[in-house]
Amino acid sequence: MNLTPITVAAIIVAILAIAVAIWALLEVRKMRRLRFKFGPEYDRTVQREGDAEHAARVLEKRERRVSSYHIRPLSPREVDGFASAWRVVQEHFVDSPREALSEADQLIDDAMKARGYPVSDFEAQAADLSVDYPSVVENYRAAHAIDLRQSEARTDTEEMRKAMRHYHALFEQLIGADRLHQVREAN
Repeated sequence: MNLTPITVAAIIVAILAIAVAIWALLEVRKMRRLRFKFGPEYDRTVQREGDAEHAARVLEKRERRVSSYHIRPLSPREVDGFASAWRVVQEHFVDSPREALSEADQLIDDAMKARGYPVSDFEAQAADLSVDYPSVVENYRAAHAIDLRQSEARTDTEEMRKAMRHYHALFEQLIGADRLHQVREAN
């Protein structure tokens, strides 16, 4: 078979076109996977980074970082202990909402440490939590923002109540209280 230079060029162009199409398909799949997994956190990251491809790299880096942690579920005893501590914080909210809000934030940190998440600055914690709890990490951000405002006495009790609900949504997921209830109901 005798190939002309035009035929060779056409074959090369066709191979390149197929390679580009496969690459584009893989990128679309990656973006869909990240959007599905991270939900609102995907959109937030795209908006913050200003570019979907850069945001995808940021989210993939988070996934790799969190996968290197030794995250473990809490034992039923630990879940009970954290649940009891949460009830105390809720009771404290009635008399001292500002202090209770700070206690709730600290309890989130304690639960994260117990699970194996590193606890450093808030943004790193929220980013780490977004990998495993994308549906409630926005609650954490909202609660933390209110907590910061209340430390400057710029919030009212209703806002602090919202923050407690936000913290509670993440807290329940983080300690795995739903799994513990399911296990207890099955027994």
